[in-house]
Formats: sequence, structure tokens, C-alpha cells
Amino acid sequence: MTLLHRQLKPMGKSLAYLSRYSARHPIHIILVSLLISAAAYLSVIQYYFSGLQLGPNSIFSLTETDPDRFFQECTHYYKEPSNDVWTLLSSEEAKTRQASQHFYLFDLDFETKNCSISLPEPQNTIYKTEFHKFVLKKQPEINADLTSADGTLWRLRKYRNRLIEIRQFVFTLYDTFRDKITDAEPFDVIIVGLAYLTMFYSIIGLFTEMSRTGSRFWLSLSAILTSACSLFLALYTSQAIAKRPVTALSLIEGLPFVAVVVGFKHKVKLASYTLAKFDKIGISKKMTTDKAIFDAMCEEGGRLLQDHLLCIIAFVGCSIYARHLEALTNFCILSTFILIFEILLTATFFSAVLALKLEINMIHRSTIIKQTLEEDGVVPTTADIIFGVETKSKTSVLQSNAAVNFVKLSLIALFFIVNFYNFGSRWASETFASLYSNKVNASLPEFIKSNSSSSLTEQVIISIAPVQYYRPMKAYHQFEDTILLLLRHVSVAIRDRFISKLVFFALAISATINIYLLNAARIHTSFTADELTKKKATKQKNVSEKTDISLANLKKSPNAPVTALSNSSTVYFSTSDEEETDSDSAAQSMRSIEELEKVLKNGDIRSLKNREIASLVVNGTLPLYALEKKLSDTTRAVAVRRKALANLADAPVLTTERLPYKNYDYDRVFGACCENVIGYMPLPVGVIGPLVIDGVSYHIPMATTEGCLVASAMRGCKAINAGGGCTTVLTKDGMTRGPCVRFPTLTRSGACKIWLDSEEGQNKVKKAFNSTSRFARLQHIQTALAGDLLFIRFRTTTGDAMGMNMISKGVEFSLKQMVEEYGWDDMEIVSVSGNYCTDKKPAAINWIEGRGKSVVAEATIPKEIVKSVLKSDVSALIELNICKNLIGSAMAGSVGGFNAHAANLVTAVYLAVGQDPAQNVESSNCMTLMKEVNGGDLRISVSMPSIEVGTIGGGTILEPQGAMLDLLGVRGPHPTEPGSNARQLAKIVACAVMAGELSLCSALAAGHLVQSHMAHNRPQAAPKALPNDISVLKEGAVTCIKS
Repeated sequence: MTLLHRQLKPMGKSLAYLSRYSARHPIHIILVSLLISAAAYLSVIQYYFSGLQLGPNSIFSLTETDPDRFFQECTHYYKEPSNDVWTLLSSEEAKTRQASQHFYLFDLDFETKNCSISLPEPQNTIYKTEFHKFVLKKQPEINADLTSADGTLWRLRKYRNRLIEIRQFVFTLYDTFRDKITDAEPFDVIIVGLAYLTMFYSIIGLFTEMSRTGSRFWLSLSAILTSACSLFLALYTSQAIAKRPVTALSLIEGLPFVAVVVGFKHKVKLASYTLAKFDKIGISKKMTTDKAIFDAMCEEGGRLLQDHLLCIIAFVGCSIYARHLEALTNFCILSTFILIFEILLTATFFSAVLALKLEINMIHRSTIIKQTLEEDGVVPTTADIIFGVETKSKTSVLQSNAAVNFVKLSLIALFFIVNFYNFGSRWASETFASLYSNKVNASLPEFIKSNSSSSLTEQVIISIAPVQYYRPMKAYHQFEDTILLLLRHVSVAIRDRFISKLVFFALAISATINIYLLNAARIHTSFTADELTKKKATKQKNVSEKTDISLANLKKSPNAPVTALSNSSTVYFSTSDEEETDSDSAAQSMRSIEELEKVLKNGDIRSLKNREIASLVVNGTLPLYALEKKLSDTTRAVAVRRKALANLADAPVLTTERLPYKNYDYDRVFGACCENVIGYMPLPVGVIGPLVIDGVSYHIPMATTEGCLVASAMRGCKAINAGGGCTTVLTKDGMTRGPCVRFPTLTRSGACKIWLDSEEGQNKVKKAFNSTSRFARLQHIQTALAGDLLFIRFRTTTGDAMGMNMISKGVEFSLKQMVEEYGWDDMEIVSVSGNYCTDKKPAAINWIEGRGKSVVAEATIPKEIVKSVLKSDVSALIELNICKNLIGSAMAGSVGGFNAHAANLVTAVYLAVGQDPAQNVESSNCMTLMKEVNGGDLRISVSMPSIEVGTIGGGTILEPQGAMLDLLGVRGPHPTEPGSNARQLAKIVACAVMAGELSLCSALAAGHLVQSHMAHNRPQAAPKALPNDISVLKEGAVTCIKS
């Protein structure tokens, strides 16, 4: 709803300041809010359930009975000696009536399905039937335990309080409500029923919407808790302060309407805005948790105030207009207070919970990234850098594991159970009885009436007690008694003066520790952001201090190649830490090698100038690979290495910026992506799409230097989308590593193969392998024997990492365990990788068994689209696919190459999103199939059994490649389902391949390949200046593949 008045936005900003304060002190705010609400809760409960006792006479006391309450439950009869008529008395009359004798009649129920056991014989029994025995006593006391003649122990059970028979209470409530609904007006019942249905729908909608924002449970629960606290605070305010109590019946009938009016939409929007902001920014000095919540409340606070103020005005007006109707007036006042407290608690309590959620997500996310990077082989220093920066929270349809869900639901169930039993049987049996009084008076038995005239000669009162249920003791009764006894002891212990203070003190200590830990986490986050800011500032300062020398003053090397391109683009540079030139005067000021070596030995190499460090490298004193560690500045190390290599390799091109090196984050490269770095290679990145994959649109980046490839794939995307998009199926997910081992004899090799193929061997190796990582999980071991050489192929899930390093670590440990623990001490490890994987080489095993992700993608293209967009014909496409991709590849003896140019698309996407381009060898295994369906439409599919991708580690840690993963929405590890992001990336790769296959085959079938190749990939010789831009194809996009 848009703002109706501009002044509401500044008013909403006051709420934003309150939310920011709450976000800065979340634990304080949560504790204070809950304590105040708990106090109001106790007051409200005491009011609505008057006489509610928290003393020992609750359910925890098992068989103890409150005498006053027991007397109230009895049915009382009075008789004069001169009169044969029994008079029914109320409990109050029975207390005040003077009588010579007062008896209690107990109806003992011994009903059992086991007819083989005998019934006990209680004392003072005056009458009995098959399962009932009537006992007349002067005191309201009976034995809790009775023993029958055959030794069976019978225990007195409070029927309505039995854990196992609570269903009886449910049935009683059902009967009560059914009677009330029958007596009520049908229209009223329908309206109230619809209100409850709408309220439940709102609650379900809350969980659904919150799951889309990134919280499946806790934020939804906190939103409901916020509304519950608002209700109890409003009830307390209305009854204790405003002196306007609302009846329980009015609450039951009216609360669903208020719940629907208040709703949860503003809380959902606050959570969505805040989490989305952190998704985009992550850790930053400019964007902290409190700043994100402040911005969210600034955005939503005005509408929150507007909607609630409109409802408040309506309720206040209704209370004034209907002041002669007390019940309606009181309920309107209560609703007004609910809305006021809802505004306050949303800005305080809910904002504090949201702040905690953000803090926890950020810490959890960063920790997972760091652990995954280290397991995948990234050095700890580089992992620490990415750990501090990569805090993007990815959300999906949050699929928490079963254990977490079980714990969450158990906690909530425990909360309700403790409340249920803490207040004794009144919650179960008297709550609704207080609203709808329906006590049924017990009738006086006939055997009392028939014998009273002759045996009773004085005034007498007989109180008929409720039926007392005795049951044979069974195992579940003992378990039930144990649970209740435990709860009773806990309840008594908590009420102890010393223990209650100790619990409160422990709560205070716990809150203090949590506050301290949260502040410590914030200090770490703030420190990380400070360090990143300092690094950026240092880099900017270094760049600003660089002095470019004019071309006229440059001394050209006689060996430098002179071309039109080099003449036009050569720009010389100076280093970042000094203002130096290559002039003679600068060279004369450089110290001798002996002096420089002395400085190096003293560990003060960073004080040297770049040309001096380069001279140490040229002289062989300082290795090229050690520059980063010695200088502790990766960018400076690259500059020095270029200067040294310009002399060592006689390559003056490295003194130019034709290979750029500035303004790049080499901290991420060091120890993870490349060694002896001298710069970076810019590649043009195009994008294809949107391409609809399983109902979701994706824009897919492609890094390539081949003209028309992106345009061709774009045409394929257009055709696929016209048919409804792609459908994908992932059939396998498991990276492999195949070590080679040797035994002294063939017999031992064969025995080891049999053992590894057995269940025992698989389980033992799996246990050893899985202990090395929290992400890698061994799926299966496949073996092959060649002489005395045994090849073992480990298939493993690796989470969202591509996982080769992770698997190698597990394989090494597993083989070590086989030698040391599993009895294969004569095994020799030839190689951790025995080419049985197979990695970066064409192999039939990858084509047949799969490696990485095995994906099949399919799409249907209408025949009209084939003609209008692809400029081809369905039958021609099918014929071409059979002849070229199937028969032609078979004639060539191809393994996995039954496609037109899958490698083109795979490699382009791999380069764009930071995958290993060498794994294009096995990842490009693809079979393209086409057939005619639906009376002329084209169905195309690609089957790719070995797509090897990851969304964390390797090249994905570099910022440009990570940004392209962000474009696809699959960057980093999935927060709740490890491996989900990598699997989705594999599906995206397969669909991109299908788009390229469709477009190229269409061009070949139509005879456009050579024409487009000559027109767009063979332009005239470019002038010495920059080449002209290539014009866009006029009709569709055709490919120009050189294969």
C-alpha cells in the first residue's frame, strides 16, 4: 500500500532509529521484551483462570488432591430423619448446612480388558457391580494403591490427566464446541470460522514468505512471538491500567479478526529487504547490521505506521460510537492497544531478532567458505582473505536437515507441554469449563435410597465424589509416573528460594556471555572491513603515486618488435613505491649487489627499490617464486617480477602495459590460482539469454575470443525459449580419483580387489575417507586389475567445490589406513592419480561411468520457430544430426564426441565463471539427439555425463569470475544443501551447450556456415588504428565455428 501522506515517512524514520538501537543491542532488547511480556502473561493468565495455583497441588503431585477443589467437584445430597426425600445441595450450602453425619461415597472403577486378573476388595465397600465398587467413608480419602488377591497392583489414575488418554479431553472439547455451534446462529458460526481459516492461512503464508527471504523457521517464529507479546501486553494494559477487561468469550470470537488485520506483511518485507541488502553487499564498513535494518525500517516504517494508524483510528471511532455496548467497546480498546504494541515490538523485538539472524548468517557463511577453501587446497592465508570478504548469503527454499527440524519442533513442543502441565489440570479440564459451565450432577444411587430410611436416624449429608479410576500397573504407567515425578521435582526445585536465584543468576551470566560473544564477532567483522579498507586505500595511493613517463623520453630497446599495434599502444610505467626512471642517473644511484645481499639477509628487503630487488632476482640471489613472501605485497611482487623477466628473458614487452597487471587483487591469486604471476589476461565476456531452465530464467556469461559464438548461442536461446525452455535431469553427482597401487604378487592384488569390492572393504574405506572432510562423502569404489597393478576409482560427493584436492586428501588417507590398519602392509602406492579417474584426458570410463555431474537436458522447439528463427527445417536438422553427430563421429572413432561443438560452449562458460578450462576435455563429452514430435516439432536433447564444475575454490575465488557466478545466482557454497549450487551450474552449462548445438546444426542444415564465417570472421585488414566494430547479423544469429 502506497503512503497516503508524505509526513508518514519522516514519522517512520523515528521507528528506524529505534530499530537501529535494537539492532546494536539485540540480546538486551530481546531479554527485556520477553521479561516484560512474561510478567504480563502471568498476570493475564491469573486473571482469566482465577484460582490457578502453581503450588504443589498441580499435576506434578501425582495423587495429591486439593480438598476445596475436591469438595467443589462432589455432588451433595441432604436428608432429614423425618423425611424420605433427598435434597440436592450446592457446594456452598453443603459447607454451611449443619448435619450430624457427613459421608463421602466413592465410585471405584476397576474396568479392565484382562478378565484373568482379580479385582481388589476395598474396605467399607457397601455395594458392587462387575467392575464398580462403592465405598462409603467419613473422610474424603481413599488409598492410591490397592492390591488384589492374585497380587496385581492397582493404581489410582486421574483419568483426565493421563498423558496416554489426553484424547479424552480432546473429545470432550469437541463435544462442547459441537453443542455450542449447534446452539449458535449459523451465520455467526460461518463468519467466525472463516476468520479462523484466514488467520491460519496468514500464518502458513508467513512461513512460506519467510522461507523465500532466507529463514524457514526462526524469523517466522519471532514474528508470531512478536504478535503474541503484543497481545499479552495489550491484555494487561486493558485490564490492569485502563480497567477495561475483555471476556474470554470475546477473545475467542474476536482475536482472529485482529490477527488478520495486523498480519505479518510488514515483518516479511523488513526481513526480505534486510537479507537482500546483505546478499548484495556483504561485509563492509558502509553497511553494517544496524545500518541495514535502519534502511529497511526507513523504507517500510512509513507504511507500517500508516496501516496501523488507520486501524487504530477505526477501533477508537468504533469504541466511541458503540460506548453503550460494553463488550464491544472493551474489545475495540484492546485491539487499539494490540496495534500500538505491535508497532513498538516490531521496531524493537523483531528488529533485534532480525539483527541476530544477520550476524549469525554472516559468521556461519564465512566459516563454511573458509573451511571449504582450505579443504580444496587453497592456502590458509588466501582462505582468510576470502573468508573476510565472501559473506554472500544464498537462500533457496530453505531445506533444513531432519535433525535441525526435529530439534526446533521439539523445543516448541516442550514449551507448550511445560506450560500445559505447569498449570495443572485446570488448563486441560477447566479452561473451557470456565467459559461454558456444563457440570453434570451425579444422581444418588438406588441402593442408598432404599436403605436410608431404615438405617439413617439423624441428619445426614452424602457427598458423591467423581468416579475414581483404578488401573492395573503397566510399563507405560511406570514411565508416565517417572516423567511426572521428574517434572514435579524440577518444579519444586525451581520454586526453592536459593535455586530460583541461582537460575536467575545463571540466566544473567548466559546473557552476558552471549552479548560478549556477539560483540567479539562484530569486532572481528569490523576489523576485517578495516583491513579491506586499508588495503584498498594503499592500492589507490600507490596508483596515484605512479608517474608515467612520456613517450618522447623513453629509451626503446633495439630488440623490441616494431609493429603498428605496438607503436600505437606501448605505454611505459614506473613502480608503485618509488619515482624511478631508467635514466643513467637513476642507474648510477643503485647500490651494489653486495650491499643489496646484505640488506636481504637482514630481512629488510621491503626497503629496497623495485629495480634493486629485480637486480637481486637477475643475479640469482632471490628466486622469482619467493617475491610474494619476501615483499608481503603481491602487487609489488608482480611489478618486480616483470622487471626482472624483462632482463632475464630479454622481453622488453614486459616493461609495457600490453599485458596489464595493475588494479588486480593478487591476494586471491597467491597460493590458489597461479604462481610466478606477471599480470592478467583480459578476455571479452558476452552473455546469452535469458534462457529458461526448469522454469527459471538465466543470463549465461561466456568468455571467448571467437566471433559469432555468443550470437549463435543467443539465437539458440531464443528458439528454446519459444518452446517453453529447457528441462534438465541430474543423474549422477560424484567426482573421481583413481590411484594406482602395486602388490608383490598377483594373488595379493586380486585379494585386495575382492576385499575392496566387498561390503566390509567398502565400509572401512568409506569410514576412513569421510573422516578427512565435512563435505567429501565417498559414494562407491570401483576397481580394475592389470597384472599386479590395482587401480581404484573413488567416486565422491564434494559439496559445491569441484573437489579434486579434497578427494586427493581423502584418497591419501584411505590408502594410508589400508597399509597401516587394514592389513595391506605390503601394498605399494605407485601414484595417487593413476589415470583411472580420468582427469583432463579423453577416456571411455568418463563417458560410460560419468565423472562430476551427469546431466541430461531437453527442449522442444515448435516447427514454426525452426523456420522463422533458425532458418531451417525439422527434417533437415534431424538428418544432419544423424549423419554428422552420430554416424560421422562413429566413423572417426570418437569417444563422447557425438556433438557439433559442445567444447566451444563449455570452455567459454568455464572461462567466464572460473572453472578449470583443461577439464573441458572430459566435460565436453556430449551426445546430441534430435527427433520429430507432436506432428512436426523438433525435440533436441544433450546428454553430458561428465561435467566437472564447482562454485567455490579454484578460479571462482577471483572477483570477476565470482561476479559472473553471482549473475547466475550460484556463487559459493549453498547455505543449507551442500552441492546444490554446483549441480545447478552443471545444468546451466548443459543448457548453454544445447543452445549452441541447436544454432550450429541449423546453420549447417541451411548452408549458412561458410557464408557467415566469411562475412563475420574474415573482415578486411584492419587499419593501424583500432579495428571497426563488427556489425550485427541482419537475420538471426548464425555461428562461425572453425571445426
